Amino acid sequence: MSRLARPARLMVGERVRFDGQVRIVLALSGHVVMLSELGGQPRAVPPALLFADDDFEIVGSAGRVSLPAVSLLETLPQPVLEKALWWESHILEVLHGLPPDAPGDTGPRPEYAPTRSLTSREKAKAAELTAAGHRVSASTVANYRRRYESGGVLGLADHRPIRKRPQYGEVDDRVVAAMRQAIAEAVDASTRTGSFLLWRTGELLREQGEPVELPSQRTLYRLLAKLTAGTHTTGSAVTRRSRAHGAQAPFGELPAFAPGEVMQIDSTPLDVLVRLDDGVAGKVELTGMIDVATRTVTAAVLRPATKSVDASVLLARTLTPELMRPGWVEALRMARSVLPHRRLLSLDERLEHAAARPVIVPEMIVCDHGKVFISRNFIASCRFLEIDVQPAHKGSPFEKGHIEKMLSSVGTLFAQFVSGYTGRNSDRRGRHLDSQPLWSLLELQELVDEWLVAKWQNRRHDGLRDPVHPGRSFTPNEKYAALVEACGYVPVALTGTDYIELLPAIWRAVNDYGIKISRRTYDGPGLIRRQDSGVRAKKGLWEVHHDPYDVSRIWVRNHHGDGEWIEARWKHLHRVPVPFGELAWDHVSQSLPRATEVEIADAVAALLAKAGAGPEQPAKPGTRRTARDRRIAARTRATTTSAPSVPQPVASAEADAESGQGPAEIADEPLAKVIPLGLFDPLENPWRRS
Repeated sequence: MSRLARPARLMVGERVRFDGQVRIVLALSGHVVMLSELGGQPRAVPPALLFADDDFEIVGSAGRVSLPAVSLLETLPQPVLEKALWWESHILEVLHGLPPDAPGDTGPRPEYAPTRSLTSREKAKAAELTAAGHRVSASTVANYRRRYESGGVLGLADHRPIRKRPQYGEVDDRVVAAMRQAIAEAVDASTRTGSFLLWRTGELLREQGEPVELPSQRTLYRLLAKLTAGTHTTGSAVTRRSRAHGAQAPFGELPAFAPGEVMQIDSTPLDVLVRLDDGVAGKVELTGMIDVATRTVTAAVLRPATKSVDASVLLARTLTPELMRPGWVEALRMARSVLPHRRLLSLDERLEHAAARPVIVPEMIVCDHGKVFISRNFIASCRFLEIDVQPAHKGSPFEKGHIEKMLSSVGTLFAQFVSGYTGRNSDRRGRHLDSQPLWSLLELQELVDEWLVAKWQNRRHDGLRDPVHPGRSFTPNEKYAALVEACGYVPVALTGTDYIELLPAIWRAVNDYGIKISRRTYDGPGLIRRQDSGVRAKKGLWEVHHDPYDVSRIWVRNHHGDGEWIEARWKHLHRVPVPFGELAWDHVSQSLPRATEVEIADAVAALLAKAGAGPEQPAKPGTRRTARDRRIAARTRATTTSAPSVPQPVASAEADAESGQGPAEIADEPLAKVIPLGLFDPLENPWRRS
């Protein structure tokens, strides 16, 4: 990039070409230029005649002189700056006849008149300064004059305080090269301390066979600090690899002007302990998808370990409306939000009972190289929906920084309020976390969904600002509504059949009692029982699609018909409150006013309070179980689960009805007192009474 420069100007002492000869400018004024003449008196030429001559040029001039770096004056010590400004006032009087602080009606002194030569003016200034107590010569004044003409005030200053020093001091270049190699070897290795890097530097120098004298240890540590600045060589291994293997070109960003144009997907462990299906406390992974244009989190799911089918289910949830759940406040309805509910309702009737989360159809999905997102299952689902999958460069998480930031924000805005929060690493982890009331996986999933609708979609985002008024920020829902008006985006949600096709498939037999999946029995009136499906590759089993996050129902493909889906519901759905059960809705349309910020804020506060308190733990009547009793019961369940399955007697429903006790009531009975048996001691006197 070229520096800003000022145009050349005619000055006293310049050599110019005029009338076929090279002449010297002896004096300057507004009306005449005095030029030297070979073998005669100086020649007075009007400036207009001089500049109009065809042969006129300034001989030996650079043409344009670069402007000095005036900002460097701030780096100078105050005495050095004051001396430079003192010299500037005297040099300006030599050049122009007047000092910079002279009144407007003051004329130049005779010794500095423009008609006098530059050399005579420099001699006059030297005599004046010497008489004032500053012993200088005419050559010194001429030197400062040339320095001012080339560098301005900065040229008059002493450059020693701002003089550039060698980057690595007096350290041998071979030592620098060896330390660079040691740092490069540590990129993909485990993190070590600086002492190891210094030892490795010495080893590399010895391997080269050249005798090199190492500087002091303090000097080596200073050199190591300079070479490892910003590389995290002795810090986080993940960050170090990301910095080393990331893109070297300037950062770019895919422009996104419409919802769904660019979306990002990723997974991360959630820093919350949950109660898994087997009753053991464990951690789960959070997989989410975010829209870059609106910052809308279209879906987020929890699983003990993310699989390829989970990514496909996440895609299916992105393309379908989020229905209101039992217990959610009315302020979370789409009808009471800023979203264009009435316009979208004509396209999809399911939005009548939808929550305030927009449905966005992706055009491009940016992901990393995880096996989940480059799997055949996920790629096939995206190809079916005509979605472009764009993997980011390896070791370049900044290319999908929006989803990375969103997953990090979940930890600070939501996870830390949930009972069982573990902290992001072992240094921040508390004690006895498994003794706290923990949410089950399905219950925590419902809390996440409600928080996204209540908090995230109504939270002002710093990246969503009005270009005309940058001081105003938008929420994801407000940005979605604005972009719909601006670009005319119309979402087309998945149909019910398409949604079922994206769900993971398993193969099961249809018995008289229905279909059993994960110890849950599903049944429906349309099932074809105890018959071969006709699919020989699966030994006559039936194709069953299920939502891992909705245990209320499954779908069975009718292989005897046209491939339509037969719905089967969980038989005990009416007995257990299932977070994702498809319950009956009130289809009476209600004219509700738009939700206020106070109502939404109250809903978020209630949600976080509920999440922090943990699930309710009702005490069983007449029972007080100690910690030892709970440990014994847990071990018994673990032993029963891991032991080989054996036939167990099953109590009939009639017997339960006669006794008046169901399975749950029997489990609630007080535990009987356990009398342990003594150990046989052959040396003990059997006739002695204890």
